[in-house]
Amino acid sequence: MILLLDTTEDHCGRRLTDMLDAAGRKDYEYVDTTEKKISHCLGCNHCWLKTPGVCSIKDDYEPILKKMSAAGQVWLISDTKFGFVTYRTKNIIDRVMPLVTMNLHFQGKQMRHVLRYNHNPDFGIIFSGDGDREYLTKWCERLTVNFGTHSLGAYPLDQMKEAAACM
Repeated sequence: MILLLDTTEDHCGRRLTDMLDAAGRKDYEYVDTTEKKISHCLGCNHCWLKTPGVCSIKDDYEPILKKMSAAGQVWLISDTKFGFVTYRTKNIIDRVMPLVTMNLHFQGKQMRHVLRYNHNPDFGIIFSGDGDREYLTKWCERLTVNFGTHSLGAYPLDQMKEAAACM
């Protein structure tokens, strides 16, 4: 399943769902997060120590995290500010730590968290505004290294068809 998480003020992800529907695709779920309360990570480590795999913050995020852990791909559809994703998108990514454990191991020459589950999704970004594509691509790659998955890349909104081809 493909999970589309739209944090844009203009609900830009709707254009992608229209495109996928027109192509007969039914293997996705669209979540508009703009009206959801998703707090920032507190760094309390409860998801590692006290309630393994479960975030201690009680807001609208828990159902999204469950969907993310079951998805094959997660696409973040984000506005950009100062060349980077907005705080809404950053909050979503900062809160994925329940998917890994606090234990570390070497992967090549780098330390990585031990994965909690046998499956984590690949990640991609579709962005509006003046995002720094090179930086967003690198950030997406670093994110997926931490989760033992693959980066699907970062695409400006006007290249949404290219992103859809990766789905």
